Amino acid sequence: MDPIEPLAALPVFFKLQYRSVFLAGNGGGTVWKAELLAAAGAHVRLFSTSPRPELLAAIARFPSISLEARPWRPQDLEGAALAILDAGDEAEARAFAAAGRAAGIPVNVVDRPEFCDFAFGAIVNRSPLILAISTGGAAPVFGQALRTRLETFLPRALKSWAGAAQEWRQKLAPLGLDFRQRRNFWERFAELAVSAGERAPTDQDFDALAKHQALDVAPSRGRVTLVGAGPGDPDLITLKAVKALQSADVILHDARISPAVLELARREARRIDVGKRAGAASPRQSEITAEMIALALQGKRVVRLKGGDPGVFGRANEEIFAARAAGVDLEIVPGVTTALAAAAELGLSLTDRDLAPRLQFVSVNDRDGEFPDALSWAALADPAATTAIYMGARKLRAFVERLVAEGFDPQTPAVYMENVGRADARRIAAPLAGIADAAPVSAGGGPALILYCRALAAAETQA
Repeated sequence: MDPIEPLAALPVFFKLQYRSVFLAGNGGGTVWKAELLAAAGAHVRLFSTSPRPELLAAIARFPSISLEARPWRPQDLEGAALAILDAGDEAEARAFAAAGRAAGIPVNVVDRPEFCDFAFGAIVNRSPLILAISTGGAAPVFGQALRTRLETFLPRALKSWAGAAQEWRQKLAPLGLDFRQRRNFWERFAELAVSAGERAPTDQDFDALAKHQALDVAPSRGRVTLVGAGPGDPDLITLKAVKALQSADVILHDARISPAVLELARREARRIDVGKRAGAASPRQSEITAEMIALALQGKRVVRLKGGDPGVFGRANEEIFAARAAGVDLEIVPGVTTALAAAAELGLSLTDRDLAPRLQFVSVNDRDGEFPDALSWAALADPAATTAIYMGARKLRAFVERLVAEGFDPQTPAVYMENVGRADARRIAAPLAGIADAAPVSAGGGPALILYCRALAAAETQA
């Protein structure tokens, strides 16, 4: 498992039922904090010398808030699980933080992050489903804006589904399901809750989910999912791919998969880099396939994560056939192939009714790195086609020379694109005859794509 990225703070959820919490202050923030703590089940000892009407109204609504109309003292913090102050000035804030830390109690001073051991984030409340958003005290208004956006996306009925999960966990125990079957149940539960979140769950929903698992009484087996990661931008990965990553036990990924895409995976999933790197020792395809099958036969859910689309120059057939031969269930989740992402970046349609009624994706390397015997140079020299050359950077000059020798117009517009969809993308446009000189292959450069077609000239003129 890859190391977790640094965190500004540890996101935790305190259980405060029947526990004592210290709260002091007279400001508007005191009212919100008092209600929030009481709603979480805490006994709130509130110290306020000048309680405002809103605060008195909150006390009337929540019997667990007890008011002491006097200034707080350091000894008042003893025995508290948490201590919060809506401070009047910096001197009081400093004294409060020192008193809390001396007593070993986590403290929060409203709107003064330098004195805080913990922070209150913006909350989306579908309890027992709770989402909290924190900016580490840097931009609370930004956190509130995100909360507002999430509120519009999350149906109110999700509260009922979260409550059902607590109840159904107890009902599931007597069924004797193994670990994988239980996980299958909860994955299907999650899919149903998200898709039917506008309504409350029913007993029939539980019966249907439980029956599905009960039909599979044998120990559950693993499976393989070939997932297209797209060109690198995590926004271009499909929802189905995200679901596969979040249910994976092991992820075998290509070398240049974006870290941002891997971050979408389940935190506990084991990540194994099986990528091939030019000029460096790399695992053979047969070794990758064997490891993938072995893990699946151990009962693991294996995601084989490939750049672009797994079915476009991803050597997927070798892995598909091996899975079938081993009796391992296999699913394919398509991804955005690099040529489509490149066209989007260029603001270009790859097909045109008049200029490019045909589209072809081509690899110019065989198993030995030579031009494949099956390559149709007549098709590659077709002026009515848009052609996307994959993995051809190191043979670009030889390819262009052969193409021109076949009679193709050397002034046809071309573009060399490297690391499409990533922050370090490189793009160079030139006539086909000069593209090799204009775009020298950089050492350690990323995946490259070459596009050439007459439609490129029309797009440039329009732009």
